[in-house]
Amino acid sequence: MIHAKLAKAIQAYNEELIELRRKFHSEPELSFEEFKTTAFVCEYLENLGISYRKTKPTGVIATIEGGNPGKTVALRADMDALTVEQLNKDLPYASKEEGKMHACGHDAHTAMLLIAAKALNEIKEELPGNVRLIFQPAEEIAAGAKAMVSQGAMDGVDNVFGIHIWSQMPTGTVSCTPGPSFASADLFTVTFKGKGGHGAIPHDCIDAAVVASSFVMNVQSVVSRTIDPQQPAVLTVGKMVVGTRFNVIAENAVIEGTVRCFDPTVKDHIEQQLRNYAEQVAAIYGATAEVEYTYGTVAVINDEESAKLVQKTAAEAFGAEVIYHEKPTMGAEDFSEYMMKAPGSFALVGSGNPEKDTQWAHHHGKFNIDEDALATGAELYAQYAWAYLNE
Repeated sequence: MIHAKLAKAIQAYNEELIELRRKFHSEPELSFEEFKTTAFVCEYLENLGISYRKTKPTGVIATIEGGNPGKTVALRADMDALTVEQLNKDLPYASKEEGKMHACGHDAHTAMLLIAAKALNEIKEELPGNVRLIFQPAEEIAAGAKAMVSQGAMDGVDNVFGIHIWSQMPTGTVSCTPGPSFASADLFTVTFKGKGGHGAIPHDCIDAAVVASSFVMNVQSVVSRTIDPQQPAVLTVGKMVVGTRFNVIAENAVIEGTVRCFDPTVKDHIEQQLRNYAEQVAAIYGATAEVEYTYGTVAVINDEESAKLVQKTAAEAFGAEVIYHEKPTMGAEDFSEYMMKAPGSFALVGSGNPEKDTQWAHHHGKFNIDEDALATGAELYAQYAWAYLNE
């Protein structure tokens, strides 16, 4: 199942792989602003002779056409950075853009897929099918995958595979467990309207601060008391804006938060309970409530057959000891948009190494990766494509 030429090529290109990752890390671009990254990817693919097309406003879809007819497998890497200030500025490849940073590993994903593409392109005459390459923008705002799918990224694709560098796992380990992997992520906004007035005359007012505070304190019981404890769910209030001045009773309060879970029926239940709690809490105080609930990403649920193929491929490529079983995370990933079009799986490749100070959580200002993990990710991309097409 493992192609020896792919393994040898990845090893030969390891220095270039690290250089690519460092280039992307030092030049971070935010969601739908990845113009330089897109241009670089296009130039790189053109030099390899791989056909591609740019998507709007950013992103690239490319295809390596095999020498023999067969299925089409898609490999996806995201490219966008975050509005995070880099704290480990002593790195020789630290971000050159103040307030912007690759704090999630997307720089690594893009570099790994480029090198995987280079290796696969060298054996394209042996491929029984095609490899679709998806360089996606705007994962961090959960909009990029939808944009890529709408522009044909999954047209004719039979299976899709993605990788995420994971600092919470030891360097070089690989986790791809069948079933739930990343949770769905929805957003909600609750606006309470009371009756403002002087801080010294509360009996003539309806204090929106009190209403909002009561809601925040009580709404957690939606998860703790109305959902089966064996069903994972998170309801987080992340922002509350209320009041304008110390001696003015607030008339309005706006609360923003997120809902995470794996089961669509649980999501529907939480949404309805959010509306009930907001309306009933407001009614207690004589205020009014308006709830806006926005559906975000769908949960990433690994297809069993695809996930087992990832495990088998990783074990054969790197040894059975690399297989790791990471628990599902309540974090979100818009990779699920591709899996709505074709079966597939999403793997985690460990990059955490305290000796190299790469154990920091994703989205932290000190986030970094153990670059020994890059070759593992690049080869896993390439070997999975080969393995799937040869099933």
